[in-house]
Amino acid sequence: MKENLYFIALIPQQRVSEEITIYKNDFATRFASKKALKVMPHITIKSPFRFPPDYHHHLIKWFASLYITEKPFEIELRNFGAFDSRKNPVVYIDVVMNMPLYTLQNEIIRSFKNSYPTHIQNTDLKFKPHITIAYRDLTPEKFREAWKEYKYKVYNALVDADSFHLLQHDTKQWNVIETIHLK
Repeated sequence: MKENLYFIALIPQQRVSEEITIYKNDFATRFASKKALKVMPHITIKSPFRFPPDYHHHLIKWFASLYITEKPFEIELRNFGAFDSRKNPVVYIDVVMNMPLYTLQNEIIRSFKNSYPTHIQNTDLKFKPHITIAYRDLTPEKFREAWKEYKYKVYNALVDADSFHLLQHDTKQWNVIETIHLK
């Protein structure tokens, strides 16, 4: 049986998403890395996980019942970072960690862990917020070439964090299937 693929994320407002997509396009054009263009700009709160189709309604119910204490807040995006892995390097826009973001992610992961303990990953517990602009098809050679430039590149933006989303993959793209607004 084919399982459904999901994740939970914050999605920047359109203006910031468009700015980020310019960088993704730069990687696609100049560094032959197009995979990041397939997913909308986002900050992952809960890394991707799979459930059988018959769990879908249970997951939706869990998500809708989340009790989140955090009020809307701002997130600062500042410059670029990288995970310099030998096989799969990643370039991202750095997210400045703040207490509201930490609390939001912590509350969601705690609830998820209570409901689905076998679906928690190390990346969920060691939260490093970022917005990916190149990954998977970014070769180590192209990464080194790009990183010479991007490690010095300046970028600043503020993101209004007033909602977060449950996304599901439909075999072609990610789609927002549920949203919770912070009050």
